[in-house]
Amino acid sequence: MPRFFLTTAIDYANGEPHLGHALEKIGADAIARLHRQLGYDVHLLIGMDEHGQKVAQTAEKQGVPPQQFVDSIAEQFQAMWARLGISHDQFIRTTAPAHKAAVTRLIEQIFAADASLPEERRNFYERSYTGMYCVGCESFKQPADIVDGTCTVHPTRTLEEVTEHNWFFRLSAYTAPLKALFAANPGFLEPESRRNEILQLLEQGLEDISASRSRFDWGVPFPRPLSNGDVQTTYVWFDALPNYWTARFFPGFDARAAWPADLHVIGKDITRFHCVIWPAMLMAAGEPLPAQVWAHGFISLGGERFSKSAGVKLTLGEAIDRYGVDAFRYYLLRDVPFDADGAFSWERFEEVYNSDLANTLGNLGSRSTAMIEKYRAGVVPGCSPDAELFAAHEASLAQARAAVDGARRYRPNEVVSALMDVARRTNEYIQRTQPWVLAKDPANAAALDTVLATLAGSLALCAAWLAPVMPQKMQALWEQLGGPGDVTAVRLDQPISAGDWTVAKGTPLFPKPEAPAL
Repeated sequence: MPRFFLTTAIDYANGEPHLGHALEKIGADAIARLHRQLGYDVHLLIGMDEHGQKVAQTAEKQGVPPQQFVDSIAEQFQAMWARLGISHDQFIRTTAPAHKAAVTRLIEQIFAADASLPEERRNFYERSYTGMYCVGCESFKQPADIVDGTCTVHPTRTLEEVTEHNWFFRLSAYTAPLKALFAANPGFLEPESRRNEILQLLEQGLEDISASRSRFDWGVPFPRPLSNGDVQTTYVWFDALPNYWTARFFPGFDARAAWPADLHVIGKDITRFHCVIWPAMLMAAGEPLPAQVWAHGFISLGGERFSKSAGVKLTLGEAIDRYGVDAFRYYLLRDVPFDADGAFSWERFEEVYNSDLANTLGNLGSRSTAMIEKYRAGVVPGCSPDAELFAAHEASLAQARAAVDGARRYRPNEVVSALMDVARRTNEYIQRTQPWVLAKDPANAAALDTVLATLAGSLALCAAWLAPVMPQKMQALWEQLGGPGDVTAVRLDQPISAGDWTVAKGTPLFPKPEAPAL
């Protein structure tokens, strides 16, 4: 069974989960679930980035110790991912002893490699530095990243001029190796627009970066003191990025999480860290690189990016409560392309819910099971479904698979689009064949059997293939069709037949919301 080790960015523990977090986790979860149903041995790793100056400052403002603060944040995130049905296999926290010990181990590997190098080529060296620091990004900003005196990513935060004497990492030495990496493997970073940004950065040349901090101690102690004896704190990105690598050192290690990862799913704002700093760290430590990084876009509300500091927010609970968990998952994956930016609006959510879920998929399920009950006492005919229609379905399923197996990289929105084509095509088939007319003449019994078998078979495909997107609702559809067991365990690389199943028409899968009282 092939392995698939998938990770998301670990979420920074300075506020409650928002739609941006949800988009990434739901997208990665759908990719993971589809791979499981395609026969892969999947390990999905998510977690929390709990160290750094921003966390320490937020905890201080609330008057609580940092550990108590991150414990409460981690609890909120884990509760939300449970509610959204995120099927992660491991939830990592950077405050865990196993992680902190492994970060030290990785840094020591780099020091060990440095021992054989002349001083001027060593990866770690001491240096004093003055620069403009963004606490929101937890990084020093270059002039190109500053507009009107503020960071382009966190325009509401004031940049701090910081002078420190730290351990530095010789990132500049990896300009050529990283260029060679992208030349040999352009698909290391997708989509292409994000890759081009990193290539432009490499053309400008890389600057060395601080690997330790002296102004706060909320983090992993840097394992080596400075020449003056000072012990500093590991720079938060040197602590956070290794989480993908440190996962294997946790108790109960799952071999599916053996390094390297097959895919990192991250937001487009942290590609520089994952596609420049992280591979450079791994090269310095003599470790293999991840196979691929996928950088998704942002989701906005009314044209503004979700931001706690900027006051642009919509609670996840509010969004989920409108139509339920699975409808929310569907809407995000259907309407926000995973390779570009997207927007959230209540009007669009309602439109998608009514058009796709209530009128197309939900209506197809209701009318199909009703006709099978009415015309064949609830038993799906055992004959073969319509060959022409199923040939078209197979083409749609191939498109859906290509959107997650590497052929089209990782685009859950294309999966949803291809599968809804199956539902729409089947609804058109009903209108074309008119089974209610066929049922009036016993001479059409065989033709009616074919139609009913086609409807049940089409719905079985929808249920199985959409289960990674809407696991609860598709389990309900599967049960209404009489499908055996857990729909999320159905193999998508094997034939699915609904012949001789006994349907049981249930409550509507996607009921229309009641009109508000006047």
